[in-house]
Amino acid sequence: MTKVWFFTGTSSGFGRLWAEAALERGDRVVATARNTAPLDALVTRFGDAVLPLELDVTDREAVFSAVAHAVQRFGRIDVVVNNAGYGHVGMVEEVTERELRQQLETNFFGAVWVTQAVLPVLRRQGAGHLLQVTSEGGVRAYPGFGAYHASKWAVEGLTEALALEISDFGLHLTSVEPGPYATDFASRGLRISDPLADYDETREKTAPQFRMGDPAATVPAILALVDAEQPPRRLILGDVFPEVEAIYEERLKTWRDWQPVSLAAFGG
Repeated sequence: MTKVWFFTGTSSGFGRLWAEAALERGDRVVATARNTAPLDALVTRFGDAVLPLELDVTDREAVFSAVAHAVQRFGRIDVVVNNAGYGHVGMVEEVTERELRQQLETNFFGAVWVTQAVLPVLRRQGAGHLLQVTSEGGVRAYPGFGAYHASKWAVEGLTEALALEISDFGLHLTSVEPGPYATDFASRGLRISDPLADYDETREKTAPQFRMGDPAATVPAILALVDAEQPPRRLILGDVFPEVEAIYEERLKTWRDWQPVSLAAFGG
């Protein structure tokens, strides 16, 4: 059976790539973006199977309106891909209040508004799959990306609670955690705080050396994910699993080493 997808951040990157893959296999797509001009090619190629909608995910009312428009057009929504977002580089001390709030408004609150807008639709259907695109940055951290990590970890935490809340409604929920990929993420609006000279040495010593994956290689994984009868709660994309595994092992070891102190703190 064909699916109806609702995407945010569809003008480029993963959103564009996955939307096109869904259309190519005969599904229908609601493609939202701040600027819909880049979506003209999809409309030309796929016609009425794609509904382009201009959307700023930080505008809660506009998000609800877009979801209503999608349901009016296609009758249902089967897959929701919360993909809109951007990166911010800056040491925590360097990030301004405005920069941090803007990062959270898009990456976190935008995802919340979409989630709240689609849940009534999915609950009524008794079916649906919500994909929260967080990144490896939602489970680990690099120096200089504190604001970005804060937004992605917040989405991960929200999603963990949400998964428990909707477990009786027949819905699926997956945090999709891509590692570094050769998308236009860095060139498409990466924002940078004014640097403090005191951090120059730290910046140089800790600058991550990313090995970029091929974005096209993620398509079969995403299609397999949405077609699975029992999709996972989390899906890492790319070769970052060893690093993530090591981080979790270190956390477990620390908690175990300090367990006597932890238990003593309980009292009684």
